Amino acid sequence: MEDQEIVELYWKRDESALEHSREKYHGYLSRIAQQILYDREDSEEVVSDTYFRAWQSMPPQRPSKLSIYLGRLTRHGAIDYLRRRTSQKRGGATYEVCVEELEESVPSGETPQQVMEEKLLVQLLNQFLETLSPQARALFLGRYYYFDPLWEVARYCGMGEGQAKSQLFRIRKRLKAYLEQEGFVV
Repeated sequence: MEDQEIVELYWKRDESALEHSREKYHGYLSRIAQQILYDREDSEEVVSDTYFRAWQSMPPQRPSKLSIYLGRLTRHGAIDYLRRRTSQKRGGATYEVCVEELEESVPSGETPQQVMEEKLLVQLLNQFLETLSPQARALFLGRYYYFDPLWEVARYCGMGEGQAKSQLFRIRKRLKAYLEQEGFVV
């Protein structure tokens, strides 16, 4: 079933939308949650919550790419779940390492001005990603969007772990310069 047909089912409040979403995207969503949480049960809970949040948000939302929409809901849900977790024993370290690596390149904070600038920042990040080669973009997204471990990102980008680490460093440096050029203080 096509994404638009599934979205239409959500809009009609047809519960089969949940089953079609699960059939089509469960593996994809589970992978996103698993890369952040490193716990199968917690990941399954987050993915189940994703379907519930999709049900609550459509309407008024009408995503054109359901996979991206559900992926974003899953990623945010997993990150929120990780933040609520009190113990680091179950392997949430990859997310934290990725965030620490990006902190030097991307401004962060909770002031109203920064919250308002978040949309502009997302736009600039997307524009920056368009300037990267397909391999560099895959490397960056694999590490900082999907939170894949460095060894895995290197593997599917066809390079050694050291080379991947060096390229990510150079990409973060370029990102920082790009954002500063656009007026963001890093």
